Parts: sequence; structure tokens; C-alpha cells
Amino acid sequence: MTNTAFDSLNLAPAQLRNLADLGYKEMTDIQAAALPAAMAGEDLIAQAKTGSGKTATFALPLLARLNPRDFGTQAIVLCPTRELATQVATELRRLARYQQNIKIVVLCGGQSIGPQIGSLEHGAHIVVGTPGRIKDHLRKETLSLDRVGTLVLDEADRMLDMGFIEDIAGIIEHTPDTRQTLLFSATYPDDINRLSSQFQRNPRRISVAALLDDRQMDQRFFICNESDKLHGLEKLLHSCRPEAAIIFCNTKESTREVSAHLAASGIEALALNGDLEQRDRDQVLVQFRQQSCRILVATDVAARGLDIDGLPAVFNYDVPRDVETYVHRIGRTGRAGQAGLAMTLIAENQRYKLDAIAAHQQKQLPLDMLDDIRAGGDALPRPSYATLAIAGGRKDKVRPGDILGALTGEAGIDGKAVGKIDVMEYAAYVAVRRDVAAQALKRLANGKIKGRKFKVRQLQGQPRAARR
Repeated sequence: MTNTAFDSLNLAPAQLRNLADLGYKEMTDIQAAALPAAMAGEDLIAQAKTGSGKTATFALPLLARLNPRDFGTQAIVLCPTRELATQVATELRRLARYQQNIKIVVLCGGQSIGPQIGSLEHGAHIVVGTPGRIKDHLRKETLSLDRVGTLVLDEADRMLDMGFIEDIAGIIEHTPDTRQTLLFSATYPDDINRLSSQFQRNPRRISVAALLDDRQMDQRFFICNESDKLHGLEKLLHSCRPEAAIIFCNTKESTREVSAHLAASGIEALALNGDLEQRDRDQVLVQFRQQSCRILVATDVAARGLDIDGLPAVFNYDVPRDVETYVHRIGRTGRAGQAGLAMTLIAENQRYKLDAIAAHQQKQLPLDMLDDIRAGGDALPRPSYATLAIAGGRKDKVRPGDILGALTGEAGIDGKAVGKIDVMEYAAYVAVRRDVAAQALKRLANGKIKGRKFKVRQLQGQPRAARR
């Protein structure tokens, strides 16, 4: 029987205490399978999806090898998107709390390169970023990877899908041959095997099956003509009335069409696609995480790295192009013993895709008729929260506690009316109950945070780039 206790690993006592404080009770399947080999310094090629605990699988051995007194870059994590890189860096910072003065720098496109160069001038133990921007810094000689002991390729399959193979190869050439290379991928296409054979040394192959729990996942498929899909989606939303849902589309054009149709029908929805500027992407994602947006319409690449706890429903407006993508999409709901709902619209000429999904799961998946669905007549309720955007972030030394204090201090907003707070590099976002949003906006706009005044506004509607 596999030992799932973290104290079975060769971790520092201070890290074990930190893990307990962070709520890490026992190892997940991927952690139990991969951590012993990773801690022993072996290369890994591991199959794991978002939400499986893979970040800790590479973070714990990476942190254990760091020399805090050496401010040269000792570890680099490559990610396909800025969202995932930011998420990884956030978790790395939490897991690194047991050591003092560990510096983690995020290097991604969509931001000015100047401040990044300034951060690197003071050194960085760990660099997390996207291949394109990492390559830019290497070309400018503002980043050195000569002392890298650990290289992580996170969601490597998506990086290859996005055409980063040459960038990745160029980056790896700047690292020592003695490094440990940890490769994580949700799927195993041939390109992944070629990448592994080129850059890894006798890697340990770890696979944790991406299986669906029938007890908590309700999968439903509905036959629908292409011309009726928008109406059909609207009908399904009115029928199941989810607290939150992601609607997956295969193209950027579909995300715009679907979100615009839903908005015109009185259903608040935001589109997430590759045409959005980085700031607008951040604002769409934070509204969804903070529950001030109920429906997110996204492509697979745009939603990569988006990990939402307790997501009740997923809708496939377009049938995914392959079975593994389908499993990855619907695996975002029905987690941690909670009930999940996955609804898919499928055309008559796409029945072969349903057959492939059913064969993969080794079960019958019935096809229902949309006409049999009863849609509720009432409009979907508005989200419970509104998101306020503050023009100050980590660079301004703003912390979540500072924002909470500014809202609740001296007989201000009730603390129970304040939801999630996200502090980014140059901006911060706070969710407040919709019925006190105007009061909270006025309080922040007229008051001070850490003795300073910041511009504050309420986020509403779709960012500009996704409307076109």
C-alpha cells in the first residue's frame, strides 16, 4: 500500500509544519506516485491534469534543493499561459514560506519587459514564465540559467500545441546538463515522447489515470442542429440554473457569439479567448473566481490553468475535437466528492464522437432530445458579488489584509460582506456583496489603503477586445 503521509518524504521539519498549516493532509495520487522519485533527483515524465496536486509534486523537490544564499536562478518553471504561471508562482510562494528570502519572479508576455529586467537585476531563486518571454530575456542577456538545478515543463502538451517547441528547446540549451527535468502533461502525444527523449535522462514515467467518478458526475448529451445551438444552450442554462459554469467552445469566434447571445438574452456571461489583452484576461478570470460573473465562455487554451474549486457545471457548446480534451473539460466539475454536471450539445453527424467518448469510458452514454427539457421561465439571478478593481498591487506593498481593513475599519462594511481578495503585481481585486457594492466603492475611493489613495472602479461587462 502506498504511503501517502508527507512525513514519509525527506522534507525539512519546517516544511512539514508549513504543509500542515496550509492544509496539506496527505498526498494526492500523483504526489504519492511521483514525489519519492522526484525527491531522489530522478527525471520525471508525469501524466497529470490541473487540480491533481501536480504543482506541489514539482515544488517540494525544487524548494528542497535551493540554496537561499545563492541568488542565481536555480530553478525554472515553463508554463503555456500567464494565468497558469501566476497560479504556479502563487502556490510556490506558499510552499516556500518555511524558508526566508526565497525570491520568485514571474516572466510572461503581455507585460512591459522593463520592470521584469529590474526584478532580475536583484537576482531570483526561481523563475516562472512562458517560453516566449523567457526566450526574450535570454536574448537580451538579462537572465542566466547557468546555475539551474531543476527545470519544470508544466502542461507540456499545451505548450507544444501552441507552437513553443523551438522556444523550449532553445531555453533548455541554456541550462546545465546536470539539471533535473520534471515534465508534466495531461496527454502523451508523440511530440511529448520526442521532447522527453531529447532532454531527459532515463525519466521515471508516472501516469495517474484521468478517470471520471460515475457517482458524482452526471453526463448528458443533447442532439441539436447547428442552427439551434444558441437557443439550445440558453434552454439548458435556464433548466439547470447553475451557480457557476464554464461553457467551452472550439474557436474564439464561438466564444464571442455565445457570450453576446447570452447577454442579449439577459444571462450575464464573459468571454475568455486569445484576442483579449492580458489585463482584460486577468479581469475576466478574477470576476469568475470571485463569483461576480456566473458564466464563463472560453476556449480550451484560454481556460488552461484555470482551476475553480466547486465548479457545479460544465457545458460543451462545441463537441471537443478529441476524447482526452472532453475528459479534461468535464474533469473541472464534480471534484472532491461534490456533484458535477456536464452537458454537451451534439449534432446528428457527430454521433461518432459520442461513440468514442463512450468507448473511452467503457459505458453507454444516452443521447437525449432538447425538446424533452423543460426550461424555467424566470431569469437567472444575478451573481451575488461585484468585483472592485484597485489600481495598486504587490509592487505598491498592498496586501489582502490592507484591503479588508480599509473596507471594514471604523464601522465600515461588515466583514461577512467581503468575499475573495486577489492581489496581483500592479492591481488588486476584491469581491463584495452586490447590495453593498456602491457603499464599498465609495469607501475605498474616498479612503486610503496603507496611507495611500488609489483609483477604484467596479468591473462590469465584457472587456473591449472580446466584443469585436
